[in-house]
Amino acid sequence: MSITFEQVRGNPEINTYIRKADETMIAMGYTEHSFAHVTKTAVTASNLLRDLGYPARVAELAYIAGYMHDIGNVVNRQDHAQSGALLAYSILTRMGMSAEETATVMTAIGNHDEGSAVPVSPIAAALILADKSDVRRSRVRNKSNPSAFDIHDRVNYAVTGAELVLEKEEKTVTLNLVIDISMGSIMDYFEIFLQRMMLCRRAAEALDLRFRLVINDSVLL
Repeated sequence: MSITFEQVRGNPEINTYIRKADETMIAMGYTEHSFAHVTKTAVTASNLLRDLGYPARVAELAYIAGYMHDIGNVVNRQDHAQSGALLAYSILTRMGMSAEETATVMTAIGNHDEGSAVPVSPIAAALILADKSDVRRSRVRNKSNPSAFDIHDRVNYAVTGAELVLEKEEKTVTLNLVIDISMGSIMDYFEIFLQRMMLCRRAAEALDLRFRLVINDSVLL
């Protein structure tokens, strides 16, 4: 049975886990990991594969993996990719998704966190790029007192523009960032996101692309 992304997006159980997982992130002081983040991740991952010429069903599975990728945070932030993969197995199996497609989604979810991720499939690679490129001011929860921000809030708040751009003919995928250096420096960004950017480079290579990082019109990677 082909489970659609509309069915996943409308599933009350999945949406409850997304909401409760974000409550865990709030309690731990993390940036927004709720519907805005997972939807943006899902759309970006799906569009990337579609634009690269992958079959429509592969792009749809990327959407499903992107939408569900952070549900493991409802268990614990530690190893949330693996927890999320197991939750996805249970939910998608009960929804009637085939074992083949469930395994594909599970593998992508289980390989999206920079602590353990490997871009083992096109969907996993697209999910990594989509997830790690979602850096933006609106993910900061409490914007009323910037002087009290930790480095994660400061860096996210400093990013006033972020766009992942595929240039198919040049075989590049570029993360273009605009950073307000009065709020956070480029070095701040690298201090907390260097591991993520190296993972993005490996993910791009798995899609036969070269990853570029451009900050304030300067090429950093």
